[in-house]
Amino acid sequence: MDALRVIARTYGVFLRSEARDFGYDDRAVKAAIRAREWVRVRRGAYTFRDVWESTDDVGRHRILARAVMRSLGGAVALSHVSALAEHGIAIWGMDLSRVHVTRLEGGAGRTEKDLVHHEGLCLAGDVMERDGLRLMAPGRAVIEASSLATAEAGIVSTDSALHLGLVDPDELDARLHAMGRWPYMQKVHVVLRFADGRSESVAESRSRHLFWRQGLPAPELQFYVYDEQGALIGITDFAWPEHGLLGEFDGKVKYGRLLKEGEEPGDAVFGEKRREDLLREVTRWAMIRLVWADLFYPAKTAARIRRLMARAA
Repeated sequence: MDALRVIARTYGVFLRSEARDFGYDDRAVKAAIRAREWVRVRRGAYTFRDVWESTDDVGRHRILARAVMRSLGGAVALSHVSALAEHGIAIWGMDLSRVHVTRLEGGAGRTEKDLVHHEGLCLAGDVMERDGLRLMAPGRAVIEASSLATAEAGIVSTDSALHLGLVDPDELDARLHAMGRWPYMQKVHVVLRFADGRSESVAESRSRHLFWRQGLPAPELQFYVYDEQGALIGITDFAWPEHGLLGEFDGKVKYGRLLKEGEEPGDAVFGEKRREDLLREVTRWAMIRLVWADLFYPAKTAARIRRLMARAA
């Protein structure tokens, strides 16, 4: 394997000085970029084009973050949304154009083109190490990232951290209490009150936020449906038992999870349709299925749900 690929795989990026060590002078570096073999991640740091193009926005942010950490060393820790990305916590609606770090040596905060330096007191247990990187613990990262994001974006990440078991509600409450006088923390109280680890995806978290903002009743999450013999028929994402309504969020990821060995996507869709029919037969309730487009039209989506509730009543 190419030595630079080994370095990039180990440290996230390779540096210009390392490229020189393996025989790439400045002219060769520029030629590799022009030939679209390499990508300049930030000044003096590179990765391979196929690696860059094969990942998503969060993956690219992680590459950028590793480039930053290679230049700054142990004087900082990844924080805010950059720490979320490293912990594998779901991210939606947060700015990924800049890496966030917290200075550990007491230096002043500042913002650069692709980097935000934060100054902040580190409490016991705040800083940890993973894969050679210093970063904020999940609980602090969730709270700090939520303080700079919309409530919806904060709920998505907080739900994810709870669902993954990286944090628990008591820990988050304690951390928020300790950080309560820090800037922008007021909105985090709303996020923590609403967060629920039973939401299993970005889509489910955003759907719950839609229900809340549109004044709909809060649904029961991961609702178990049994037949008359007590056998489990299925688990729905949402349920409003008092309104005779079940709810599911459909997405390509969900159908990918449902696929069994040798099955095609159409087989999973057909199986899901049979499951839905059985759920409605057993409960005698209505079912609403939401898709990504529904989240862009919250009032229209809420009106659909209200019509189904009224019909069941």
